[in-house]
Amino acid sequence: MNWKNTIVTASVTAAMLMGSLTTAALTGQVSAAAADQSKVEVIWGVNLRTSPTSSGKVIRMVSKGETLTVLEQSGSDWYKIKDASNRTGYISSSSKYTQAISGGSTAGNTGTTSGSSGSGSSQGSTSQGSVAVEKVIAAGMKYMGTPYKYASDRDSTATFDCSSFVRRAFIDGLGITLPADSRQQGDYVKKKGTVTTNWKNLKRGDLMYFMSYKGTSASAYSSVNKSRATITHTGIYLGNGKILHTYSNAGGGVTVSDIAGKHWESRFLFGGSAL
Repeated sequence: MNWKNTIVTASVTAAMLMGSLTTAALTGQVSAAAADQSKVEVIWGVNLRTSPTSSGKVIRMVSKGETLTVLEQSGSDWYKIKDASNRTGYISSSSKYTQAISGGSTAGNTGTTSGSSGSGSSQGSTSQGSVAVEKVIAAGMKYMGTPYKYASDRDSTATFDCSSFVRRAFIDGLGITLPADSRQQGDYVKKKGTVTTNWKNLKRGDLMYFMSYKGTSASAYSSVNKSRATITHTGIYLGNGKILHTYSNAGGGVTVSDIAGKHWESRFLFGGSAL
């Protein structure tokens, strides 16, 4: 074979190899995206953006209750998604905004159905839970930012204290009317079934009960006999170490707070399901 034929043959071989690699790469990308496809439900309004960054242009606000298809994970903080109108874009992958549905899961938002006994791993759980639980949480979420008022009118939605907020979430979500105050609600939960004194064993939608505030240091609560302590606060456990509740206007009215390492963890008395 002369040198011209050698060059031609080498060029053709290189082109074929490059084509194979390109095809393989594209096939791999498509397969990875297909494997990642799962359904998530929006549990808190989130911006759909043109790029996976908070500076990306906002296409629209995706409303609570919408179902999205996750096309792929983009970095550690974003999902590329497709909405019901086949629009694509990027949303935050934080479990604050979405939860897996229909048994699906995504790299940054996994969840398993919590058992009755629970475990420490439930701190990271974002499982959907029962339909009833999700209705209660969705009903509570719509009051985000509503001002706090101690001894708030139980029939009003203009302001809430902790127990009137929890009560309203159950009324709006399921038509269930819980007792009027947090202590009575705690008794109600105890009569419903097993409660836990370890908040990490809670399931999504469980109610949480707390003692009075004594400061931010865990040592301030170490000598307290919590089995005899008085309930002074309540809220709804969301999973992933977060609670939906209201406790002050300085705290933002109805809000979501972290539990671990905060005074909420030290003040926790018990929790369980009201359903």
